[in-house]
Parts: sequence; structure tokens; C-alpha cells
Amino acid sequence: MVYNCKPSFGNKNFSKIWKKIEQLLKNKNLDYSFTFTQFSKHEIDLVQNAIKKGYRNIISVGGDGTLHNVVNGVMLQRYVKTSNITIGVLPLGTGNDWIKTYKQTNSIEKALEIISKKTTILQDIGVITTDKNTIYYNNVTGIGYDGYIVNKLKYLKKFGALSYLLAGIYGLIFYKKSAYKILINNKELKEKCLMVVCGICKYSGGGMQFTKDVNTTDGLLDITIAKNLNFLDLIINLPKLYSGAIVNHKKVNTYKTSKITVTPINAKPFIQADGELLTSVNFKLALYLKQLIL
Repeated sequence: MVYNCKPSFGNKNFSKIWKKIEQLLKNKNLDYSFTFTQFSKHEIDLVQNAIKKGYRNIISVGGDGTLHNVVNGVMLQRYVKTSNITIGVLPLGTGNDWIKTYKQTNSIEKALEIISKKTTILQDIGVITTDKNTIYYNNVTGIGYDGYIVNKLKYLKKFGALSYLLAGIYGLIFYKKSAYKILINNKELKEKCLMVVCGICKYSGGGMQFTKDVNTTDGLLDITIAKNLNFLDLIINLPKLYSGAIVNHKKVNTYKTSKITVTPINAKPFIQADGELLTSVNFKLALYLKQLIL
């Protein structure tokens, strides 16, 4: 079953690429059907309807946002155990951050080769409980600067992969730090933070690395709290945002935990999950499990 977020993914030459995908699927004698999304988050309904009809193997065709919604479709359904469903990914997005943790390229051919070989891993899935609803994520969620970047991306998508860097620089100049009450490992912190990042995987924001020593199957979130980093700190350490060395900065603390609660003190924060912007006031993070094809 192939799902594609045609209206919003980053690649503009969709018709040509879709024909190529169909030919590759036929060459590998893979039996499939497909459907296209018609509106935002339509993947959730499409996935749940497919599972209800008996489908157990889903391929997400698109970017990190498409995969995020496909995962939510699986996790929110109640027809079968989530571990009975596999998700494959054909990466056509702008950032494609989730596949980077598994050292996969943007090659459609290589992605289909992995899918056809049925190479799978049972990966942890995060769950965000907000004051409004429940959202699942498979990669990284960020509160503060990380979410602010995602908010600005919607105006910069036309610049392709460069849009992440432009949004990041814009955030360095204009984003103002917020204060949070953070409950982690039975310890309460009150911090004025640039951002709080909760990662299952390594990369977000088009290749930035805010997490340390991630293990996608250990049942723990990798938490990074960037405290009072200022504009000069970020400019000097910009390369470290991409190398992952930023976690060693003296103004950055890292933790491992199965649950974290973050409550804004003085402002409504920007929150992103897998590159999708969320809006809420209070939220809690924990972990669930889901099987994915890599």
C-alpha cells in the first residue's frame, strides 16, 4: 500500500518520479495499491482505513511530515497491534531527517531494495500528551528554538534544503528564549531555555544534531536542554549544530529518561514533532513501540 503526500512534500517533479516508482515496484514484482492525500493530515485517515481493510504493510512516499502522519495513523488505530504493521519509507521530502539516523540515502532504488528484502527493526515511538490531544512522533520533537525554525520553514520551503539553514539563521537573530518548568527523572528544573529537544533519532532541521548517544530501541528519550545560549554562542558554534558536538557545550545539558513533562512559565512555546508544528500549552512525553521497515 503506497501513500503519498502530493500536495506538500518538497519535490516538485512528482509526476515524473511517481512513474519511476511505479516502474520500480513492478520490476520487483511487488503487489501494491496506492492512494494520494487530498488535505493536511489525510494520511491518518487513509492509513486507518487501509488497516481496517486488512493491509499490514504501509509505504510512506514523501518527506518526514508524511511519515509522521502515517505513524500517527498506525498508532491511533485500534484494529490490530501496532507491532503487526510495518512501515516502509520512500524519501521524497526536503529534509528527510529520519532516514539519516539509519544511514540511508535519498535513493528511491535503495529504499525499495530494503523494503523488498523485508529488513525491519522495532523502533521506539514517542508520544506527546497535550492539553488538547495525543500526538506520536518517530524522530525528534523540539520545544523553543527548534519549533521556531519549523514555524519559519513554511515561508522558506521554496529554497529547498537551504531553507533549513535560512530558518536557523533567522531564528538566531529573532527568537527569544522562554522559561519552562521541567520535570525529569523525579527532578524539577526551572530554566530559561533556548530549546528542549526530545529525541529518539539523531537528526532534525535538515541535518542538525541536538541529541547525544541515541539508541532507537532502548526505550529511553534522549533529552537536550540548551539553556542560556546567546546569539554569539550560536554563531560561533554553528558547525557544531550539524556535527552533534553542540551537546558538549557548557551551556547544554543532556539526559536520558522514559518520560519528561515541560510546562511553559511565561509564554506559549513553539513545538515541533518530526518537523510538524504543534500548538499547545502543556504537554508530557513518554515512549511507545512500533515496528518500521528501514
